[in-house]
Amino acid sequence: MIRRFGEPVESGRRYVRRPGIYALLVQGDAVLLTFQEEPKPEFQLPGGGIDPGEQPMAALHREVLEETGWRIAPLRRLGAFRRFTYMPEYDLWAEKLCTVVLARPVRRLGPPSEPGHSAVWLGAEEAPGLLGNQGDRHFAARHLLGAT
Repeated sequence: MIRRFGEPVESGRRYVRRPGIYALLVQGDAVLLTFQEEPKPEFQLPGGGIDPGEQPMAALHREVLEETGWRIAPLRRLGAFRRFTYMPEYDLWAEKLCTVVLARPVRRLGPPSEPGHSAVWLGAEEAPGLLGNQGDRHFAARHLLGAT
């Protein structure tokens, strides 16, 4: 069973399943996050949805590059979680199935190409508490701080 974070499921609401993959990008005692300005300003683990027919690792590389401007080297899968949420950019209610991968930033190719995203380096101790969703916070705290 995959752990659920966030808002409770609303009875009678139809949710569209959205698989996604996200990276905890660690370099020394720093973490590379993306700051998304809209629909609400928040720090996030870089990553996103896996397009139909796309392989998860290809999606991870694509999404991280779009949101941070960095190439990465995936190291290992940390786990998965799900959350039920409204996605205003797609005007849909989604059951997000989120896989989290530990990865290493390898090379900065330029600024993020995804509009409204900024690449931000934060200290490993402060990063988990600033992440915008509970699932991201859980995996970052568990890996970076040894929290459960």
